Amino acid sequence: MQIYYSQIFLKNYKKLPNSVHLKFEKQEKIFRANPFDPRLKTHPLTGKLKSFYSYSIDYHHRVIFYFQKESEIWFENIGTHAIYK
Repeated sequence: MQIYYSQIFLKNYKKLPNSVHLKFEKQEKIFRANPFDPRLKTHPLTGKLKSFYSYSIDYHHRVIFYFQKESEIWFENIGTHAIYK
């Protein structure tokens, strides 16, 4: 599986504290093995983001992503629930 990172994702990732970076790295390893592992709480989004999915980093932080192809995934954004707006 190939994961790509959008400019928005990279910009917002840099703003997060190191503690969230470490949690993200742990969750990304799980994601690479299985994007729908129950520990990630992966779910499809609705409304204007209906072509995207989200998974949890921790209680407050999420990653928004989409499948470009079966083995190609784009991480679109990262942050708190405010990224859904």
